[in-house]
Amino acid sequence: ILLFVSVNQILLLLLVLTVCAILYNKVHQMPSALKNETVDLESPEEMEEEIPVVICAAAGRMGATVAAISSIYSNTEANVLFYIVGLKTTIPHIRKWIENSKLKEIKFKVVEFNPMVLKGKIRQDASRPELLQPLNFVRFYLPLLIQKHEKVIYLDDDIIVQGDIQELYDTKLAPGHAAAFSDDCDLPSTHEMVRSVGMQNTYMGFLDYRKQAIRDLGISPSTCSFNPGVIVANMTEWKHQRITKQLEKWMQRNVEENLYSSTLGGGVATSPMLIVFHGKYSAINPMWHIRHLGWSPDTRYSEQFLQEAKLLHWNGRYKPWDYPSVHTDLWENWFIPDPSGKFKLTRPDS
Repeated sequence: ILLFVSVNQILLLLLVLTVCAILYNKVHQMPSALKNETVDLESPEEMEEEIPVVICAAAGRMGATVAAISSIYSNTEANVLFYIVGLKTTIPHIRKWIENSKLKEIKFKVVEFNPMVLKGKIRQDASRPELLQPLNFVRFYLPLLIQKHEKVIYLDDDIIVQGDIQELYDTKLAPGHAAAFSDDCDLPSTHEMVRSVGMQNTYMGFLDYRKQAIRDLGISPSTCSFNPGVIVANMTEWKHQRITKQLEKWMQRNVEENLYSSTLGGGVATSPMLIVFHGKYSAINPMWHIRHLGWSPDTRYSEQFLQEAKLLHWNGRYKPWDYPSVHTDLWENWFIPDPSGKFKLTRPDS
């Protein structure tokens, strides 16, 4: 009897030990989020959020792309991933430029844009053919080019960033808004510039209100426009609202009905966005998009105002890599010469 009890006790002890071992293994196989506080966390570098910045590299303008990237990279500690979008013929040049300059340290992906997606959607207009270049429409197709990010920054190439791009990325988008833009009536300091060079900052300057389709929109022609050269976009909302399809619809209607043209203020890429996003966009801090530096070779902002600006945009005909243009010193601070020698600045003495 004693022997029987002793064996039972041993078996019971073994059973208890086995259960304890199983529980111990299960606890140590649990996800780290369920473990106790002594577990090592990921390093801060691994946890840091990636900031995707989309910028185009067009033939003849690659120096602009390089200067923009240089300014962004030099003014932030954030984890920026550059998506550089180009056509098949331009991609080798921009890749070589980056890899053979101080920009070789940046994180970047080169994305090829297929201009065939635009077939039948662009009305030919000889007055300003540069506005019809395929890469002007990359911003319409952001979700097709950028797959894994919830929030994306799109920038025109003729910009310089003087602030920390993290601030722009942190722009709050209201629920239901797929994008944030800078309102063209947002800064009193730009109003005099607008008046002096005859720019339009209302829908009247972009859409042809003689056309019934435009009048049927019910948008007052005096409504303030916005500039889509700087965009903070929510990709989930963009896809949910089928923004790309809506933009394409208005492009096709323009081909058929000539609702807007490059003879008007904003050309052909801004107008569909003004229609699709009317009343449905959030605001970017005005100092994060100081515009119109390329509208006149004579009209200047004050140096103090430009020093305080976070982002400068040479929208208009007079670009800082060409001549004549204004405030070229602020742009040249970030320009990196082309190692291949193909791209050269145009200056009075050149």
